Amino acid sequence: MQTRITEMLGIEIPIIQAPMGWIARSSLASAVSNAGGLGIIETSSGDMDAIKIEILAMRELTGKPWGVNIAQHFVRDPQALVDFVAENEVGFVTTSAGDPAVLVPRLKELGVTVFHVVPTMRGAQKAIDAGVDGLVVEGIEGGGFKNADGASSLVLVPEIASRFDVPVVAAGGFVDGRSMAAAFAMGAEAVQMGTRMVASIESPVHANWKQALIDAKESDTVVVNRHHRPAMRTLRTELTGRLEADDEPAILNIDDMMKLYFGGDMEVGVAMAGQVAGRVRSIEPVESILRDAWDDCRAVLRELGSRAE
Repeated sequence: MQTRITEMLGIEIPIIQAPMGWIARSSLASAVSNAGGLGIIETSSGDMDAIKIEILAMRELTGKPWGVNIAQHFVRDPQALVDFVAENEVGFVTTSAGDPAVLVPRLKELGVTVFHVVPTMRGAQKAIDAGVDGLVVEGIEGGGFKNADGASSLVLVPEIASRFDVPVVAAGGFVDGRSMAAAFAMGAEAVQMGTRMVASIESPVHANWKQALIDAKESDTVVVNRHHRPAMRTLRTELTGRLEADDEPAILNIDDMMKLYFGGDMEVGVAMAGQVAGRVRSIEPVESILRDAWDDCRAVLRELGSRAE
């Protein structure tokens, strides 16, 4: 089964790994690409020196397609990063957290395939006007930085897919074959997975975070900074429960985040996660996650097709 996205990106499995800050580094991204999906290197951590090293490492770790996300709000010099991406022959970029008109035309001039991440119909129109090749449509149920007033994937994906004739990646709420099949039914041609990838063997985060995902229920996330920026969907802990109710904006302290991400202290920072945390049951190798999801997706689609005859 091929889609415009698998053909455009040269991948076997239409699953793109989310560009999670500090997590979407070469160990995880190369595993996704080697398994047949598309790995992405993040920039939302803002750690440009480390990110450049990770981009260079990808060329050694995989011969399969991969890409880079440029999160404009978090990158000190986005134009310089565009030049670095082009110099290192990165063929696919997602842009996010900023005006697509700032970077998309230049990336297109350089021959890069560009998708922009959008949480609203208005954002989708701006990205189309900027000349993107496709859209990553992000529902409010997804983890990480969010438009707090955004709609769910069930609302956004079919609306945007029906309005614009570009390939759509559905993001937010996708964790397995059944949810992938739902995305295809809504008009998407690939899905993006973040929370599920955090609970993979190749994910670099501490085992405490992975176990917290396995233990979580579908109601165990909160939106912090709902009335400030950046709003974030995170796992529910004592800390994030307090932050959710606080009128003051939550400040991300990098030292505390590192203690959480890599030290395993779940009460010192915010652990980004989507509502699908309630459907994560085990820690698996990336290859198993992708293969099982894709096999199950096609099985579901075949079953539904046979019922429709």
